[in-house]
Amino acid sequence: MARQAARQLADRFARGMIAKTRYGYGDRPFREPVIRDMRDESNELTAVLSRNSYGCLVLNTSRVMFVDVDIPQLESAVPGWLRKLTRKPAPESLVEQALGRADQWCRRTPGWGWRVYRTRAGLRLLATHGLFEPESEFTQSAFDAVNADPLYRKLCQTQKCFRARVTPKPWRCDVGIPPVRWPFADGGAEARFQSWVSSYEVAAKDRATCELVTCIGNTAQHPGVQAIVRLHDELSRVGSGLQLA
Repeated sequence: MARQAARQLADRFARGMIAKTRYGYGDRPFREPVIRDMRDESNELTAVLSRNSYGCLVLNTSRVMFVDVDIPQLESAVPGWLRKLTRKPAPESLVEQALGRADQWCRRTPGWGWRVYRTRAGLRLLATHGLFEPESEFTQSAFDAVNADPLYRKLCQTQKCFRARVTPKPWRCDVGIPPVRWPFADGGAEARFQSWVSSYEVAAKDRATCELVTCIGNTAQHPGVQAIVRLHDELSRVGSGLQLA
């Protein structure tokens, strides 16, 4: 229980939920090294794969909508008998409520399609039928409808893109955070970071980031979304059956 609590505390800190004024989560665009970029037929940049401050690979998309829906109770579930005493809802009932909100949005918005994934601490929604502007009022309406994570919403507005973490969080693989941060001060710092990456990749090889739960609404995929879906599912190890981290 202590190890679980420590991981949750580290998770909250990394997400900017602790000491926000010092961490600056969402206050300014992140400085992250680009690992790979994706371009369309007209050579316009459509997505970037970057590495975040705690070492995970993140898929950043200019117009393909990802939505994070956090359900903290999934990661800090208490026994059934204790839930009865505290009157806390069962985590699975909260998942069903979240799925219901996604379904209601599809019913109200003709042609809309969601690809729904389960993450370690919630759901990830991917709109597959079209392209969207991260800062538009319509996007904010969709975020409202599905109860998107407030910190994620703020980050999308700051970065002017949608984001999806595609590799496990290191502390969920019993690996510490990187010893140094990019940009590196010198070659020695870069070498220490690359050594950490090697250890992290070994520890993360038996973990997945998310698992496909269902598709809601329109199942036809927009041409501009298809490549992103394939890359996301490959990097996140969707369908592997591995433990989520």
